[in-house]
Amino acid sequence: MSAHSAAASAGPASEPSGTAPRWRRLEPDQRREQILACAIKLFGERPYSAVSTAELAREAGVARGLINHYFGTKRALYLTVVRRMVTFPEHAVARLPKGSLPQRVDGAVSWFLDVVSMYPKTWLAAVGAEGVGDLEVDRILAEADDIAADRILEAVDLAEVVAHREELRAMIRSYGALVKAAAREWLMRETMPRKHVQLLLTNTLLAILRDTFPAVRTAPTDPR
Repeated sequence: MSAHSAAASAGPASEPSGTAPRWRRLEPDQRREQILACAIKLFGERPYSAVSTAELAREAGVARGLINHYFGTKRALYLTVVRRMVTFPEHAVARLPKGSLPQRVDGAVSWFLDVVSMYPKTWLAAVGAEGVGDLEVDRILAEADDIAADRILEAVDLAEVVAHREELRAMIRSYGALVKAAAREWLMRETMPRKHVQLLLTNTLLAILRDTFPAVRTAPTDPR
């Protein structure tokens, strides 16, 4: 790392009273993740408009200019937070169990609930922003739904399906609406405990994969 990069990635660490500030060096990727983690926390606590760039920098322990250096603007940082909260990452599939279909489905649902429970307020704020007139957020959420459909098909060994593939993806996207609704019932309304949410989501996805989709594949073609 160059001297310039090292200086740019340095931020203030906590220091004892009466001493000069001490700076902790981080690699650029680490510094970016540090800022992003603080933004996830703050945007979960208050609306976007109530969080300032100066506050984000203070929470992350960095100079305000580093927010712009890594993310450009507060708006760009916010969109990065939304994307992080709603996107099923590729690496998660590799960590899921490799057993039977019920085991793989249960593992995928459990992974999702674990992630959501880490930052419930921020996740709720992100998915709650859908359809409120923010076209960029709507596009991110729509992309996340498509990615989630493909990740789930990969997790359950149906990534290579060709016949009725788009219809299967549409079923998984529709299932995604249930996932969001059930998570709201658990996290926001507190009408369902986690274990019942997991049971609902696991059994529903299994029904789609074992009953509904096979029936679609074998159904006679409508001549109309």
